[in-house]
Amino acid sequence: MDIQTLTRFFMWCTIINGALLLFWITICILAPDVVYRTQNKWFPIPRETFNVVIYGFLGLFKIVFLVFNVVPYVALLIAG
Repeated sequence: MDIQTLTRFFMWCTIINGALLLFWITICILAPDVVYRTQNKWFPIPRETFNVVIYGFLGLFKIVFLVFNVVPYVALLIAG
């Protein structure tokens, strides 16, 4: 596998996962009650706990996105 193929792979990973992260953040900002009601049907937890869990998940996803998508892509751009 050559460096151009890896760069293209990480570029698309970054674009797709970045779009997914932005979508989730937008939904959680614009419609938090809808997200809570939907999830509360499956996991009956208090609203405060839900807020901590959802924002913790988004924060963890953001860190994983940066470490495993953006950093390798930038490193390959620099190396290439």
